[in-house]
Order: sequence, then structure tokens, then C-alpha cells
Amino acid sequence: MRHGRPRFDVLGQLGSLRRYARALTRDDGEAEELVHDALVRAYEKRSSFKPDRNLRNWLLAILHNVFIDRVRSRRSELERNARAVEMADTVVEPDQDHAVRLAQVRNNFMALPEEQRAALHLVAVEGLAYADAAATLGIPVGTLMSRLGRARAALRAMEENPSRRASSDGRLRVVGGENDAH
Repeated sequence: MRHGRPRFDVLGQLGSLRRYARALTRDDGEAEELVHDALVRAYEKRSSFKPDRNLRNWLLAILHNVFIDRVRSRRSELERNARAVEMADTVVEPDQDHAVRLAQVRNNFMALPEEQRAALHLVAVEGLAYADAAATLGIPVGTLMSRLGRARAALRAMEENPSRRASSDGRLRVVGGENDAH
């Protein structure tokens, strides 16, 4: 037993700490977390405790400071979140629109004649150079360029005139034009 050294009886102060934490937080669960964090901080700072000080007052001051730190942290987080919401784009296109648009592009692409689709795929999707794509298809570069031009023009026409878009079965649908069966 050590004589002349004050006891560092933290457990004896738990009742006071819990009551004060409940008064500050008004929530039992949050109060327990606050006491826990205060005790951790007290343990880390135990070398700063002076034997002539009142242990209970020292622990209550630590608990109070931990509470104030939490309040400031929450306030800062709320302000950051509010600023983030203000800066965020408030209009977000629904995912369905993107999926529908992607399906339309895919259908239009699949409606292209095979030679145009193959040329466009090798250059636009696979990223092959014109010479490499032409070699892959076994055609001259000029022919590849013509097929690419026709494919792009067809896709552009489908975009500008929705009635020329491919139907969901992948076939090109022409409505209201010269090829209309009505």
C-alpha cells in the first residue's frame, strides 16, 4: 500500500460522471459513450493530474470538454453537409432514363448493316486505328472510312429523327416516310 499518494479512484466517480453526461446529452446511450470517451481521455492525460486537485472535478471538466468537442464536431459536420447539399447538383436524371437511352443507342447500333457495325465497333468500341481495323476486316482503309461515315450518318439520322430509330427487336423502323406501309 502506498502512503502519501492520493488515490486515483476513477471508478468511484462513475456515478457523478454518468449523471452529468445524462444531463448534457439527455440520452442514456449517448451519455455512456460520452463517459467512455471522457475516461479514455482522462487515462491518456493522467500524467497531467495534479495530486492536490480534486479528482472528481478534474474528471467532470474532462467530460465537459469532450462534450463540447462533440457538439462542435457535429455542428461542423452539419455545416459541411449543408454546404455540400448546396453545391451538389439538385437535378439528377433518373437511372431509368439512362438505361432507356443506352438501350436505344444499342438498338440503333445493332440495326446498322453488318459491315458498318463491324467497322464502327472496331474503331469506336475497341479503339483500333483505322489501318488496324481495315487490316482486321481485310479491306482497304478507304473502304473502312466509307463504312464508318455511313454508319455515323445512319446513327445521326436515327438521333435526329426518332421515327427512324431501331425497334426493340433490333430492326430499323421507318415510320411516316417513303417506306411507310400505310
